[in-house]
Amino acid sequence: MKSTANIMVLLVEDNMDIAGTISDYLTIEGIECDHAFDGETGFQRALTGEYDVILLDIMLPFRDGISICNALRNEGIDTPVLMLTARDTLADKLEGFGAGADDYLVKPFALEELLMRTRVLSRRRSGEIRRFSLGDLVVDFENRHVARSGQAISLSPTSWTILEVLAQNSPHVVTRSRLSMALWQGDPPDTNALKTHLYKLRMRIDKPFNQNLIHTVAGQGVALRE
Repeated sequence: MKSTANIMVLLVEDNMDIAGTISDYLTIEGIECDHAFDGETGFQRALTGEYDVILLDIMLPFRDGISICNALRNEGIDTPVLMLTARDTLADKLEGFGAGADDYLVKPFALEELLMRTRVLSRRRSGEIRRFSLGDLVVDFENRHVARSGQAISLSPTSWTILEVLAQNSPHVVTRSRLSMALWQGDPPDTNALKTHLYKLRMRIDKPFNQNLIHTVAGQGVALRE
């Protein structure tokens, strides 16, 4: 699967403090980040640059994010766009998706969630997200199909989400907070909810087979690896 170090992101954000925080965090995580402070500059860079993901604020000087995204799609630019905005109504989200956005993140957001969504979108662009194999485990993202040793495995939506995040980051450890963010926006229904769902996933993926693939790494999180 795609290495984080190969991801190139265009960040279009006019708030210098927010932009600096995001850029520094992504750089620490190994993601190269180009930055534009206004909509027109961001649009021109998106047209001419080779980016894996565009992080696009909606409220920008000179040109807003909605019109930028719409214009990029009209120009045939299919780079995944993650909208960053304080506007959180359903109508706002529908407007963003209608303009061609691939994902939507409402401010304020956790940087860890931004990182996760950026990685997912970059893999979707490369096509590597469509299929994942580990030993005798095969995960078909496009058709939402899981099999091990040739046996189809049915998963609940929650188990699927956990497996998806683990597979996308395999063989690296995924923190419990990141899994919680993917499932419940970081606000689980109870303290044992994640533990319960991980147990259910293990029962489906590991228990019927000789080798465990889902591993708990003490003090760090969970990893999908041989």
